[in-house]
Amino acid sequence: MSGPATVFTVVPSPVGDLTLTGTGDALTGCWFEGHTKPTDHSPDLRADPGPFAAAVEQLEAYFAGELRRFDLVLEPSGSPFQHRVWEQLRAIPYGETRSYGQLATALGDPGLSRAVGTANGRNPLSIIVPCHRVIGADGSLTGFGGGLPRKRLLLDLESGARELFPA
Repeated sequence: MSGPATVFTVVPSPVGDLTLTGTGDALTGCWFEGHTKPTDHSPDLRADPGPFAAAVEQLEAYFAGELRRFDLVLEPSGSPFQHRVWEQLRAIPYGETRSYGQLATALGDPGLSRAVGTANGRNPLSIIVPCHRVIGADGSLTGFGGGLPRKRLLLDLESGARELFPA
């Protein structure tokens, strides 16, 4: 017996179109343009914007600077370690950053920095699970699936340095 059908929708955003994927009431992905995503290789996905109303509303509020933490049912696919890393990402406060080493230490092993980086890079819920808040130990912007210009834009939005929808 299979679970609920996986559906998707594409929504415009200030950082380019975002593809949302989900099953039932749970969001499974938020992908930037240019990401390889399930819709690129799975013929079983069907377009249906209906289940994504809450996610779209919260993304709009985030980009307007009105939402600091997403409140959505999330079911990303990943290993137990990846899930632990993604929970650490969700714990990074809005407008703040952490290094890979700080996340590894929070997980109980400072030697896990590279593994944390790999798990961060496999986060299927960009923006919603804020992998853009992870930076290099020296404070530099490091790899980001959405590209460093998007990462800078998201960090600027959260720091108040940039408005995406100026008045």
